Amino acid sequence: MIQIIPSISIINGKVTRLKQGDYKSETVYKDSPVDVARRFEEVGIKKIHIVDLDGSFKGSPVNYHVLEAIAGYTNLDIDFSGGISTDGDISKAYEYGAKSITASSVAINNKKLFASWLVSYGREKITLGADALDGKISIRGWQKSTNIDLLSHIDYYYMRGVKYVKSTDIAKDGIQEGPNFDMYKQIIEKFKGINLMASGGVRSVDDIKRLDEIGVSAVMFGRAYYEGNLTLNDLKTLL
Repeated sequence: MIQIIPSISIINGKVTRLKQGDYKSETVYKDSPVDVARRFEEVGIKKIHIVDLDGSFKGSPVNYHVLEAIAGYTNLDIDFSGGISTDGDISKAYEYGAKSITASSVAINNKKLFASWLVSYGREKITLGADALDGKISIRGWQKSTNIDLLSHIDYYYMRGVKYVKSTDIAKDGIQEGPNFDMYKQIIEKFKGINLMASGGVRSVDDIKRLDEIGVSAVMFGRAYYEGNLTLNDLKTLL
């Protein structure tokens, strides 16, 4: 069964959602990140994904205090992302309570370093973030586009042993029009044995079930929950 991983995006210490990565379209939610995480834990969620949007924009993590608070008040496994670009960033993430990290920009800007992390920290601890618009990778919180093909990018690290890949079709993110099922199917068919985490566009239980049928290992979602289209009861039934 597909793993359910709620995503909590943070700006200035607050739960915030963007549309298609646009920082001008932010929606700030009143509930604290800790309260949101605890509700997920109460219905049986085991793992969450924290996105430090300030860190993504800056190029180095900012909201370690949110990571520390959630780790301190829950028993959730936390995957932390947002601006991680050095060994020091990873060490601090683990120190503050992360069980794993996801990195995107460094995998473009310093391929040798990211590849070394797969060996030094282990494949279970490092996830490749591969987010794309029109099939081309975008980095720095999706503020910087590249001409690098999504599948070629994944292939480079697939050949170097990457096990976990988190991929978002940026055009689908935050607008609740459904995931890019074709993109995920293509990734799974091309990279046998990869653990693919699908993110972006999830609207409902039916979307999650369809991703499961395709063979996606995990699904990440945010706005669908915050806007009430995916409820805690829905998550219970999926679990």
